[in-house]
Amino acid sequence: MKAKLSERVVKAAEVGSRKYVLFDEDTPGFGLCVYTTGRKGFVLIYRIAGQQKRFTIGVWPTWSVTAARDEAKRLIREIDRGEDPLDTRKAARGAPTVKELAERFIEEHLPKLAKTNASDQKSMLEKLVLPEWKNRKVADITPTDVDRLLTKIAAGRARPSKKKPTQKRRKKLAPPKPTPVRANRAGEMLRKMFNLAMLWKMRTDNPAFGFRRRPEVARDRFLSFEEIERLANALAVDEDQRAASIIRLCMLTGARLGEVRTATFDQFNLDLAIWTKQAAYTKQRRIHRVPISHEAVALIRLRREIVPKGCPFLFPGDVPDQPVGDPKRFWPKMQKVALIPDVRIHDLRHTFASLLVSGGASLEMIGRLLGHTQIGTTQRYAHLIDAPLRAGVNAVGEMLKPRLRVVGE
Repeated sequence: MKAKLSERVVKAAEVGSRKYVLFDEDTPGFGLCVYTTGRKGFVLIYRIAGQQKRFTIGVWPTWSVTAARDEAKRLIREIDRGEDPLDTRKAARGAPTVKELAERFIEEHLPKLAKTNASDQKSMLEKLVLPEWKNRKVADITPTDVDRLLTKIAAGRARPSKKKPTQKRRKKLAPPKPTPVRANRAGEMLRKMFNLAMLWKMRTDNPAFGFRRRPEVARDRFLSFEEIERLANALAVDEDQRAASIIRLCMLTGARLGEVRTATFDQFNLDLAIWTKQAAYTKQRRIHRVPISHEAVALIRLRREIVPKGCPFLFPGDVPDQPVGDPKRFWPKMQKVALIPDVRIHDLRHTFASLLVSGGASLEMIGRLLGHTQIGTTQRYAHLIDAPLRAGVNAVGEMLKPRLRVVGE
C-alpha cells in the first residue's frame, strides 16, 4: 500500500487484524507501520549487501511526518555511502558509559597513585562526577558538559554546619562555599581519565583537554619564631608523646604527615643522617633520599628505644602491624595551647622551607629537600629569597659607598 503520508493520512490509518506498512509515495522505503495494538510508528525498509532490513525511526505522534521523513532521507544518504544504520544503532547501544570508564579508571589507574591521592580521586568520581554522568555514553561527553560540571563543583555545595543542630532539623546546612581548587583537581582528573579513554579506544578526542582553570590563591602561612617556640613548648608538656614526636619530625624534616606516620626504621641511615623514603610512601611515587639534622637523628634513636623490638614503624598504631593514624584530635589541641588556630600541619612544611630560604638555600635545594618534581611547586617560596639577597646587596653597598673625610678650613 502506498500513499502520500501526511498528518491527516496517518491519523486516519485504520488498525487491522494484522500489522501492515503504508509506504510513502515520495520517499522510497519510508512508511508508516500500523500495529494491531493501535500503535503507529515510522520505519525505513532498505536493502544492503543483498539483505533486506527494517529500521524503526520513531512512534507517531512523538515523531511528526515531516521530522520522520527528514530522518529517513538522512538514513538513505548513509546507506548510499555503504553504512548500515542498524549496525550504527547497535554499536551506539553497546558503547561504554561513563560509569564503565570510571570503574576501569579506578581499577587500573588509581592503584598506580599514592594512597591518599587515589582515595581523593575516587571520592571525586563517586560524589561529583558519576551522579551527573553515570549513564551517559563516553563518546557523548562534550567540552561544554565538562565546563558545566566544573562550574557546578567550583560553586560548592551546602554542608552540615558545625553549630549544634536544632530540634526541627537534625543537620543544619551552612551556605555553600566556593571550591575553585576542587574544581581544578576534578578537571585534572577528568583530563587524565579521558586520555585513557582515548587509549582504550572509547573515543577519539579529549573533552577535558584545555578545561578552564579557576584562579587559585596559594596559602602562604609560615610560623614565626615565637609561634614555633610556643608550639615546641606545647609539644614538650603534652602526655601523648607519640603524636608530639610526629609533629616534631614534620617540623625537623619538612616531610609530609603521611610520610612521617608511615616511616619505618629501615628507611634511616642514622650514621650518615640520611632518610630514604620509598616510592610507595611518597606523593611523587619516587624514591626520595634526603639528609636529616642531628636533632631528627636523636628523635629517631629515642623512638627506637621506645618502640617494641620487631616493630618496623617509628610510630606504631593501636592496630597490630599498622602505623598510627592521623592525629585528628591531637592537632586541634596543639592549635589551642600554642595559640595558632589558623595553622595546619602542612604549614609546618612551608615553615621548614621558609627557614631554609632565610638560611640562604636556593630554590633548587629546597625542591630537592621537599621532594618537588616540578620547579613551579617550589617557585611559591621565591619571594622569601628577597631577604638574603637584600642583605647581600647591602653588604656590597656598604663596601662601595663613598668614604667621607673631614676637610680642614
